[in-house]
Amino acid sequence: MNYKMVGRVLGMVLLCLTGLMLVPLLAGIIYGENVRPFVLCIALSLALGLGLASIKPDSTDLFARDGFLAVGLAWMLMSLLGALPYILSGDIPDFVDALFESVSGFSTTGATVLTDVETLSRSCMLWRLLSQWIGGMGVLVFMLAVMPMSGEHSMHIVRAEFPGPTVGKLVPRVRETAKILYLIYVGMTLLEFVLLACGGMSIYEALGHAFASAGTGGFSTRNASLGEFNSLYIEVVATVFELLFSVNFYIYYCILTGRAKSALKNEELHCFVGIVLFAVVSIAINLYSRGYYGSIATALHQAFFNVSMSISTSSFATVDYTLWPQYSKWMLLMLMLIGGCAGSTCGGLKLSRAMILVKTALSDLRRMAHPRSVNPVQIDGKRVAPETVKAVHTYFVLYIFIILSCTLLISLDGFDTATNFSASLACLSNIGPGLGVNGPYGNYSMFSDLSKLLLSFVMLLGRLELYPILVMLMPSTWRR
Repeated sequence: MNYKMVGRVLGMVLLCLTGLMLVPLLAGIIYGENVRPFVLCIALSLALGLGLASIKPDSTDLFARDGFLAVGLAWMLMSLLGALPYILSGDIPDFVDALFESVSGFSTTGATVLTDVETLSRSCMLWRLLSQWIGGMGVLVFMLAVMPMSGEHSMHIVRAEFPGPTVGKLVPRVRETAKILYLIYVGMTLLEFVLLACGGMSIYEALGHAFASAGTGGFSTRNASLGEFNSLYIEVVATVFELLFSVNFYIYYCILTGRAKSALKNEELHCFVGIVLFAVVSIAINLYSRGYYGSIATALHQAFFNVSMSISTSSFATVDYTLWPQYSKWMLLMLMLIGGCAGSTCGGLKLSRAMILVKTALSDLRRMAHPRSVNPVQIDGKRVAPETVKAVHTYFVLYIFIILSCTLLISLDGFDTATNFSASLACLSNIGPGLGVNGPYGNYSMFSDLSKLLLSFVMLLGRLELYPILVMLMPSTWRR
């Protein structure tokens, strides 16, 4: 275990976080607010960052165990420091509530304990929204993109933080891969910001919603979320970009480098589009036939928006879907479980894993019917390695086990099954709203402090795809 290098990585992460905190500090100065909380947080983060970054390791190599530990510790430390502005400003004075809000932001979950978000100061509001943008692509990937870091094994950091069953380099150098990812991310964020501003949003709100949308988090500046703006244009822009941020960023890289034809043949992308179309049409028919909307056009509009928000694991809202028919509600819940594509900013199980699970089941069924047949699991015409198939099955079992365990533990608070189960699934899948009292126009303030801490832990598990946190908790990880 390279403890010194792990400490150095943590220091560089804190220096990156210090720089990013300057954004809400500037907003506070512009709006004439008390910026003392952010000055104190920046000073603390800078001091810790400089101290840890000054550590001189014997070796700059980071292996798999080091990568998991660095990522797990970084996200925990980042969440703790991220809660301080809320506490020091008095906007969220309770430590557990502030930590929950901070973790929800960085993990891009979008769950909240706030009953009135519009009472937040402008600087804390922007910090809350910016945290989702930081968490979307990952602060350690950002660190690799902007800071010099040697060592051929830094790819282990990307693998530990970036979502998907397998992660590869876009180009041979890890730092260049990180730069490409963030350039695409920043470019798409800026484009959405411009389009939202053109739709009548203020510069402040357009920037904030672009941050939240890019991270597929869904925090809003308004209590009624996007529904407050009552604008079809804004809803369409948000919907389209949520879907775009749910697509593997490798596809965008291929398109930008002139390989659009091969990129658009991606099997996961085809499956993603197919699921979205099926869900939109079936939910729209269900809503219209049950008389929830007077026209099929309105039903399609609401179905399209909420399907996009669910599969992208974003928590923007325009209607309270908990009032919809059972089929529509549980279809949305299934989409929350699956999530978007691997290599995107959304949460959930990831579509590529779901594809491997289904294809493995079909392969086993064919083998039972034809024992001598050879039925390898393939994606994009390439055989999926047996170790990858095994890893996906292990991940799925752990995923379901965590949801059920969390549901059992928070049920001690006395809420109904739909609330408990959907809260557990929503936090692990980083979606935020559930189906009960924690629905799109509800919140998590009614849960006990112990449940909030557990759900915060589950949010981090989901954002880091289980292993960095679970590996960090194993005693053997800390042995040299």
